[in-house]
Amino acid sequence: MDGRFRREAVSGRGSAELDSVRAWVVVMAAFAALFVVFGVAYSFGAFFDSISTDFGTGRAAASVVFSLTSFVFFSFGAISGPAADRFGPRPLLLIGAFAFGIGLAATAGAERLWVAYLTYSIGVGVGVGCVYVPIIAAVGGWFARRRALAVGVAVSGIGLGILVATPVAAWLIEAHGWRTVYVGFAVAGSVVLLVSALLISAPPTGTRSGSRQTGAALRAPAYRWLYLANLLLCLALFVPFVYLPTSAEDAGVGPTAAAGLVGVVGASSIAGRLVLGGVADRAGPLRAYRISFLLIGASFALWWIGDGFLSLAAFAVVLGVGYGGFVALSPVVLADLFGVERLGGLLGVLLTANAIGSALGPPAVGLAADATGGYDAAIIVLGLLGLAAYAALLPLDSRSDQPTHEES
Repeated sequence: MDGRFRREAVSGRGSAELDSVRAWVVVMAAFAALFVVFGVAYSFGAFFDSISTDFGTGRAAASVVFSLTSFVFFSFGAISGPAADRFGPRPLLLIGAFAFGIGLAATAGAERLWVAYLTYSIGVGVGVGCVYVPIIAAVGGWFARRRALAVGVAVSGIGLGILVATPVAAWLIEAHGWRTVYVGFAVAGSVVLLVSALLISAPPTGTRSGSRQTGAALRAPAYRWLYLANLLLCLALFVPFVYLPTSAEDAGVGPTAAAGLVGVVGASSIAGRLVLGGVADRAGPLRAYRISFLLIGASFALWWIGDGFLSLAAFAVVLGVGYGGFVALSPVVLADLFGVERLGGLLGVLLTANAIGSALGPPAVGLAADATGGYDAAIIVLGLLGLAAYAALLPLDSRSDQPTHEES
């Protein structure tokens, strides 16, 4: 990688702190926070049927709860990322802890679906949005030599959270009802986020000066290709988190096992972060990033032919490996191309593509399923979108015509 894209404004003291024990404490706190917020948010598939039945709605209407939430938490990164570049991650995490707990508790008491739209999407959406980008930017800023590994370990909290939260939520819902479960998640989640906020501090790198350089990077051709690729991918990527359990039940899989398929995605994503992180170390982050996109696009063929738990689990494994690489390598690719000092702002803006894709994909599939009585046609389109996203990465080169930090 051309050194002009990797320069970091680090003082002598700050350089000594990079990759230190203190840096790994930040990673562990980030792991715990991401475990909580994404475990709860992506366990929505376990709540889906209960919410739909309770409010007497169709699949498309109930899926809007998840779509609005994902839109808010991804798009909010455009605010929380630059804010973290300027003020550090801790204030954002404290705001996120408050919003997350209040949003879940208020959703548990909602008597109308439109109220749940507001409470869940704003509370959980802002909560996740205040956590994800600031934490990833902080982890990236605390490391130089081991950045890919550190980010991979931190975002493994997402995969483990999905693995644990979804089947646990399904079991608790059967025993206590979805409203009681959300109250419990509100209390436990807020406590973990508060503790994480106390352990995470701003990195010793020069991120604050870099926040003024974000605009020039956003105009670079490579950034535009990244944005398009993320948009196309996320139109497809988040659909299984909403519909895979119900699709599996339609194929004769029991409710708990069907909900567990989302957990399989989470577990496989942990392996994807490690395996594709190793590929990134040897072949470069951009090549590994492309592999993750290709895996996601190709995985939908397995969903399309799946007719039982084992075949659908195979889909979940392939999707999860690709998803793990996608999540872990997005910030690494950005840092490699543009430097770490503006990572929060660049990642936050990039996530608005995820916001648009995740907001449009699940409701569109819900409408198609309600109209046709099945998911087959939609799954074919989702696979094609994933492959188109892979194609959008092909023009990228790690030596693309990026502005240097001096030019910015």
